[in-house]
Amino acid sequence: MLNSGRMVIDVDVHNSLRSARDLLPYLSEPWRSRVASSGTGLPSTGYFNPHGVLREDCKPPSGGPAASDPDFLAEDLLKPYNIEYAILNGDLMGVSTMHDPDHGAAIASAYNDYMANVWLSKNDAFRATILVSSHDPLLAAREIERMADHPRMVGVIMGSAHRGLLGQRQFHPIYEAAARHELPVAIHPGTEGSGGAYPPTASGYPTRYLEWHTDLSQSYMAHLVSLVCEGVFERFPKLKFVMLEGGIAWLPHLMWRLDKNYKGLRSTVPWLKRMPSEYIRDHCLFSTQPIEEPDDPKQLLAIFDMIDAENILMFSSDYPHRDNDSPLEILRWLKPEAKQKIFYDNAKKLYKL
Repeated sequence: MLNSGRMVIDVDVHNSLRSARDLLPYLSEPWRSRVASSGTGLPSTGYFNPHGVLREDCKPPSGGPAASDPDFLAEDLLKPYNIEYAILNGDLMGVSTMHDPDHGAAIASAYNDYMANVWLSKNDAFRATILVSSHDPLLAAREIERMADHPRMVGVIMGSAHRGLLGQRQFHPIYEAAARHELPVAIHPGTEGSGGAYPPTASGYPTRYLEWHTDLSQSYMAHLVSLVCEGVFERFPKLKFVMLEGGIAWLPHLMWRLDKNYKGLRSTVPWLKRMPSEYIRDHCLFSTQPIEEPDDPKQLLAIFDMIDAENILMFSSDYPHRDNDSPLEILRWLKPEAKQKIFYDNAKKLYKL
């Protein structure tokens, strides 16, 4: 065993379909025929990564794409790193960018059934999030209600690319359903600029993958400000929000700027009863991958102190992506107490594991 005895909870594992045909048993017409003839129909961003996105060594010996075999994923990821629980988030978050809301909702629903029947029954360490398409929040809320009682569905997930900012009231049915069942809501990047989503940056479309990938945290900043200022956490006081794979180094300046502006403009958001940064600290959690890596680790430690990282950060491997992180390699310089919280305790509490 590579891990030196510390148990780990991994909050962002991207298991994969073997092919779109895996969804056929869970689809009704006309979606079954459509997927059978042309795949899921998920739109692409069009940005080219010369190295690809997935690790070749994560392909199962039996064949198929990386992370498409539950047994091999357990052998390759869980056992070597002493991972007690893996939160499976899949790789279909692009359903929120589809032009047809019924199509997106159908794919999400089929995927949730596939996840429950094929993955969650395979290994006691697997937990999953309920995939929803935000294109039609009422359909998304219905899907949460349908799947919420499954004992191994521990959250809700959607892409961070949307047709509006996530604090706005049209998305509130999603949060109402999630809060009712005490399920955290997570967003995940990767579909910015695809399908019916807005451009991936506030100033338009980048030219290359390097730019697109670097700019992804912009959408997180906008969504986070929206969630706070629209009063989502006042309206749903038990709601927890998880921001996966969006980095954290931007968080201090966003909280400072938002708090400062709130002091002069609080009359425009009279429903807020606390400083904006307090809502963020109490309701939002963040994943480690991709952790920013300055040349001087002390600089990142200073940021950790600014955001109280040991209480709002959770370990994520991002397996099987090429830039995924090993729990043996990252954050070696943290004190044992902080490591315990980030690699285990925070996720165990959030997901009620």
